[in-house]
Amino acid sequence: MLIAKENLYRILLLLSSIVLLAGCASHSGDVYRHSQVQRQLSVYFGTVLAVDNVTLEGSKTGLGTVAGGVIGGIAGNTIGGGHGRALATAVGAIGGALVGTGVEKGVTTKNGLELTVELDSGEVIAVVQAADDYYAVGDRVRIIRGPGGVTRVRQ
Repeated sequence: MLIAKENLYRILLLLSSIVLLAGCASHSGDVYRHSQVQRQLSVYFGTVLAVDNVTLEGSKTGLGTVAGGVIGGIAGNTIGGGHGRALATAVGAIGGALVGTGVEKGVTTKNGLELTVELDSGEVIAVVQAADDYYAVGDRVRIIRGPGGVTRVRQ
């Protein structure tokens, strides 16, 4: 039984690490995807009209659900024997999957900003991005637009 507990701890550690790494995905104005490198970007200048705090919804890749289900199933399998063990394994897997889904969403949820900017051309736009920099009403900023409509605000 000691070996089973050691393996359980190793699996828990591995799956927890995977779920936490899934939370490293970024919506930051400072982070570029590999597909955005060495592409022409358009730059506009403007003035910040409004700054609102928003929440960037966490991801639901299914990784948390799978990891939670595996962990719950393993934990449930350590309870009882015979038909009781099978039932505990199933209940543990289902409960773990539900918890894993919530954990993944919670770990990947980020604070964001909705920035309303008046471009020098007179056009007013709003950009939502990670709250990774400080912006105030009246700040002069650069708006960077890339292919596919990806837009970010930079100081």
